[in-house]
Amino acid sequence: MNGISAVLFDLDGVLVDATEWHYEALNKALGLFGYAIHRYEHLTEYNGLPTQKKLEMLSVEKGLPRALHPLIWKLKQKYTQEEIFVKCSPSFTMEYMVKQLRRDGYRLAVCSNSIRSSVELMIRGSGLADDFEFFLSNEDVKKPKPDPEMYIEALNRLGIQPSQAVIVEDAGPGIQAALESKAHVCQVSGFGEVEYERIRSYIDHLQEAKDADNPDAH
Repeated sequence: MNGISAVLFDLDGVLVDATEWHYEALNKALGLFGYAIHRYEHLTEYNGLPTQKKLEMLSVEKGLPRALHPLIWKLKQKYTQEEIFVKCSPSFTMEYMVKQLRRDGYRLAVCSNSIRSSVELMIRGSGLADDFEFFLSNEDVKKPKPDPEMYIEALNRLGIQPSQAVIVEDAGPGIQAALESKAHVCQVSGFGEVEYERIRSYIDHLQEAKDADNPDAH
């Protein structure tokens, strides 16, 4: 098969406006022990990384005792899920986008650095559960983003080559993983930039460039 056949989406900050939820949940857990991640640090260093990686960075940079990692991780997941229950709701823009992409014939999947239970809650809460063939969480791979393993696994499940997929990502670790998977990467600055017209235009541009490179294909 030639051309783009699938679109893979990151979840937090792309399909669901959840970046702030993770920030607030982790700081709530850290605050119990006198630690915090400042907003600038979150945006420039921590956003998009799994919680375990964030905790390790805090131990190196701020002296967070590693013995606290399991408890803080557990509290953070609890607080995140509380945020999801209260704040996660369907977005017409997202519902329209994924349904249109499906009508256009594209296969869709989600690849998230969150834990499986949080991914399930967000996909259900956003009303998008029936629109994706599958989702992958950080519990489904040995190495989460920025390692490309998650995206390579998704491509394998779909049975397609990297050149046949577009990945939509917003945060540095996810963008790095997507680029290293060799798929096409549609970078967005966050939830507000994720819309059907933008992604469809990106795919059409790829096809136009391919056609220009292969004028004899028609």
